[in-house]
Amino acid sequence: MMRNRDENKKDAILEHALKTIVQKGFDGLSMQKLAKAAGVSPATIYIYFKDRDDLLVQLFEVHMTNYFGYIMRGLDPEMDFATGLKTQWRNRADFVMKHPDVAHFMEHFTYTPLHYQVVKKIKGNATGNAMSRFVQKAIRDKQLVAMPIEVYWSVAFAPLYNLLRWNKIGNNMAGEKFKLTDEMMEQTLALVLKALKP
Repeated sequence: MMRNRDENKKDAILEHALKTIVQKGFDGLSMQKLAKAAGVSPATIYIYFKDRDDLLVQLFEVHMTNYFGYIMRGLDPEMDFATGLKTQWRNRADFVMKHPDVAHFMEHFTYTPLHYQVVKKIKGNATGNAMSRFVQKAIRDKQLVAMPIEVYWSVAFAPLYNLLRWNKIGNNMAGEKFKLTDEMMEQTLALVLKALKP
């Protein structure tokens, strides 16, 4: 007999999985404990997820979809490069600060082999296509130097995520108190834009 699916139960399972991973890491996520925390039977979990890996992949897909939607707010692929990059920085920073647990999970998930399963599925999605158009236009308009995607990402976004990481910890690399300000973000963005110009 097939059991009924209840999306509220699925959402509760995913919510408790996220909390557990943030508090105890991936190794701390057991299906038995998760079922208890979510108030369902272990058998109920398997109505929605084939196994633990499937649960983790679906959790990442849900949050990645939300994240992509968030970073695309107000972004037009036809924008000039500086305005578009500033929009992306604002959106990315806003998301990470408002959703620290989700950002924590997503960052750590990218270091797992499961990440590549998701990347294959989302390759060529609307967000990726819009980002690609934005970058290609900037190169055509001579606002951005052509470079491998890994170099582009490292220069364009890694400085922002470093600042956000220190902000989350509350200390910089020297162990001194740190709070990210708009001025600091603007200064870093200005240096990034300068580095990316042809």
